Amino acid sequence: MTGLVLAMVWRRRGQAVTLALLAMLAVASAVAAPAYLIAADRAVAAGQISTAAPGELGLSIAASLNPRAGADPLAPPPLDFTTVAAALVDLPGFDYVYATEYPAVGIEPSLEFASRMVFRQGVCDHLTLRAGRCPAGEGELLLGERTAARLGLRPGDPVTLTGARFNDDAQTPGYVPAAVPQRLTVVGTYTIRDAGEAYWGSHGYFTATPGRGPGEPVFTLMATVAAMDHPGSDVSIDGTAGPAALDVDRLGDLRAGVDRLGDTAAKLGSGVQLSTGLPGLLDRIDAGRAAARQLVPVLAVPLVLLACFSIFLAVGYGAEGRQDELAVVALRGARWWTRWWLATGESLVAVLAGAVAGCLAGQLLVNVVAASRFPGVGVDPGWSSLRYAPLAAVAAVAAAVAAQHRQLLSPVSTLLRRNPARRGRRVLITEAVVVVLAVVAGLQLALSNGSLTGLGLFAPALLILAFALVAARLLVPVLTRGAARALRRGRPGTALAGFQLSRRPGAERLFALLVATVGVAGYAACGVDTAARGRDVEAVLGTGAARVLDIGPVYRQQLLAAVRAVDRNGDFAMAVSRLPSGGPAVPSGLAVDSTRLAAVAAWPDGAPAVRAVAARLRPDAAEPAAFAGTDISVAATTTGLGVGRRLRLSLALSSVDGRGDTEVQLGLLQPGRRVYQQRVRLCQGGCRLNGIGLTAVGTALGITGRVVINELGTVNPVATAVPAERLRDPGGWRMAANGRLAADPDGLRIDLDASGGLSAAAWVQPADTPWPLPVAHAGPLPPGAVLTGLDADPLPAVPVAELPAVPLLGRHGTLVDLEYADRVAVDAAEAQLPQVWLNDRAPADIVDRLSARGLTVTGDHRAGLTALRLAAQGPALALWFHLLAAGLAVLLGAGGLVLAAAVDRGRRVEDLTALRVQGLGRRAAGRATLWTYAVLVFAATVVGLLVALGAWALTGWTLPLAGLTPPDLPLPAWPRPGAMLGACGAVAAVLFLVALATGRDLRNRVEAKTVNGRNG
Repeated sequence: MTGLVLAMVWRRRGQAVTLALLAMLAVASAVAAPAYLIAADRAVAAGQISTAAPGELGLSIAASLNPRAGADPLAPPPLDFTTVAAALVDLPGFDYVYATEYPAVGIEPSLEFASRMVFRQGVCDHLTLRAGRCPAGEGELLLGERTAARLGLRPGDPVTLTGARFNDDAQTPGYVPAAVPQRLTVVGTYTIRDAGEAYWGSHGYFTATPGRGPGEPVFTLMATVAAMDHPGSDVSIDGTAGPAALDVDRLGDLRAGVDRLGDTAAKLGSGVQLSTGLPGLLDRIDAGRAAARQLVPVLAVPLVLLACFSIFLAVGYGAEGRQDELAVVALRGARWWTRWWLATGESLVAVLAGAVAGCLAGQLLVNVVAASRFPGVGVDPGWSSLRYAPLAAVAAVAAAVAAQHRQLLSPVSTLLRRNPARRGRRVLITEAVVVVLAVVAGLQLALSNGSLTGLGLFAPALLILAFALVAARLLVPVLTRGAARALRRGRPGTALAGFQLSRRPGAERLFALLVATVGVAGYAACGVDTAARGRDVEAVLGTGAARVLDIGPVYRQQLLAAVRAVDRNGDFAMAVSRLPSGGPAVPSGLAVDSTRLAAVAAWPDGAPAVRAVAARLRPDAAEPAAFAGTDISVAATTTGLGVGRRLRLSLALSSVDGRGDTEVQLGLLQPGRRVYQQRVRLCQGGCRLNGIGLTAVGTALGITGRVVINELGTVNPVATAVPAERLRDPGGWRMAANGRLAADPDGLRIDLDASGGLSAAAWVQPADTPWPLPVAHAGPLPPGAVLTGLDADPLPAVPVAELPAVPLLGRHGTLVDLEYADRVAVDAAEAQLPQVWLNDRAPADIVDRLSARGLTVTGDHRAGLTALRLAAQGPALALWFHLLAAGLAVLLGAGGLVLAAAVDRGRRVEDLTALRVQGLGRRAAGRATLWTYAVLVFAATVVGLLVALGAWALTGWTLPLAGLTPPDLPLPAWPRPGAMLGACGAVAAVLFLVALATGRDLRNRVEAKTVNGRNG
């Protein structure tokens, strides 16, 4: 009996090979998913490590040492560095750098700042020497080039330095000498190669200091550090993880080692501080792996179901094709096991052979994909990738047996029917169950807020299958009406093709298979394209511009002036500062140089034109009041102050040439007319007036009085800052609180009325900016549209544009003009989180140009690098499996189509040959053969595209395409139409070529048999 089964396999070896290939694809799909997850886990780790920031690849353990602590019997015992270093022994695979530093005074002209005396191992290998040499002996120093130029020092010059400590007295803050002076020698000057290099750790050696420019430590040898007297020092060991520590197979050991290191450091006491970004990197790797484990099964499940369905269809077609053989077996009264084995043996042999081959094919397929997509990572093959292979093989066998149940159980009369009966109640129940499961899975997704767990994980697969089955149910009436219409119109070829499909129940299942094939491929295209567009939004809009540079401490006017000096035409650079946080009700804000907004910033889709928004943010305004020199002079007349009420007069000024901001105290106001003067070195190139401040001295309540500002100008040179007519016009000024302005023939009259006292200054400001300030916003504005200004005071604003998102900030944020916002600020403080945004036309030496203008770059963010990092995260890597699944789905659909055509071929050749002999034209017969399955493919493509979009609409929102914690950005929810049409068109092209090939073969067979019949 087995020999007979094998003979049957050989006799129909074409069908057997096709069925084996389908079974191989089914098992390969089940093997490919876990194998791909193993490869993706490794690729996620490798990708995150390769694109990690330097601070995420190292650690620093630091302590403060006091060599004099032993002199105080009450002081704790000194902490030597041996104790600190012992904490690192348990974490191998790192390259360590030892450093120590302490403050010293003597070369800076003021005690407000101290020099950082630093020893760092191998420092000269990471510096560029501009003059002289590296220190080679005790007492030798290396100065920064700008520091040396500022202080007038050259190699060979002697200096005297004294160890110092910081005096935190609020009245006289600064550094004070606290050690024996030491005479040292400058032997060289340097510039930094890369301040962001991992070697420098997180010590901020090169952070800029207002008024001094970029920070530049004084580097020396350990011998000098040890020999020089100093009150205390900070010691550290910075470790950078090497390849051994970052091996993707040892990340668990790395996390455990970092945890143990943290516990060890904690046991050493608060004097030891551990800082590292490694836990964040490892957490990101874990999150990426978790996202991949959610995304891969989304298409792995429908792929396996599609494979089983294709086997069911293929075996069912084959069983229908040999019903006459099975009828003879049943007619001869064979025992049930003999009948069962003859009915199923041919299919089972092919399915089992394909299942065995699928185990190897799935792993090899993933190996090929991983080798091309994850070069150098490897897939770590193992038996675990085969854990679902037995289940897939059992499912394939079950599908094969289920497809033949009718041939096994039907009586001889039914088996001898030429046209099989329509599908009965049992098939309807099965399809209804699939539809119900799809509805339940969709409801679970909705009720669980998109949790891809339980039945919800199967929702995309069940929905695609349910839509395909329902569409197939609607196929027969449509085909029947179409065929009848074609016959009435005299198109027998088209009518024959339609009737061929409408009269065979297998055509419905084939149509469902093709719809599901296109649906799976289309769903994969939805995920891949939507995710790719989302990564573009995250990389570009989330960064803010093509490149964003973080700047060290700097005044806002310094930032504006430096950027405008570097980019005079506004072609590639824009100054940016953050607005202070105003609480949960006030969205985050950016102050930008809106004259460059259109040239530099990334702009969200669907927003008003960027040039129009920039123009609304910066409408024309009056010229600011400006002082021409350093000797500021204010004439004011004071009257009506009560006894014991005293006021201090101050001015908030900003240098017009970028030197910074300041608040100048002019002294106490005296009764009557007085002139108040002050020299302000910041105003050498001129200063802009931001406000006139009146502050109460003491805590007196009920302050009332009148102050008339008679003149505003400078003494040297003699110049007027504000013309008299502008002073006399109260409309050119504004006062937010504690008083009112009025016209006066002698100048600007300020009537104070502060019943609660003046705990802060009452400010009078020139109305040289729009008021309220124009603001573009994403998301709702706070009540009254009051933002938090640059000086942390309430800032009335008027919305001029609503955006889908603010660059960098996302869907809740605001944009104001930096210069206008700075004019209305009176704090004279540094910019908050200053940045310089650049487009892709910025010169390669932009960092050097900015540094030459006194700015220090402390961070460099590039949209391109962010895109690479996103492409190396779990969601992006997992979606490559979706492409693999789409390819396998196309192969399954093509295989099912080939097998269906092969089974139908014999009977269709007989039918069409008879019609040809009876007079059917060659052209009509050709249409009936060529276009039967081609039309089916075309209809399945259209319906499959709709199925994919429907399944995506219901489930696509649940996929973690942007990771488990998506950013607050308007990420796209739908793919581009072109991407969908292209993907479905490619699938249709493959299936269409298969359909045409089978139709051409059928036509040739019909014509050959017709000729032979006529000749015979």
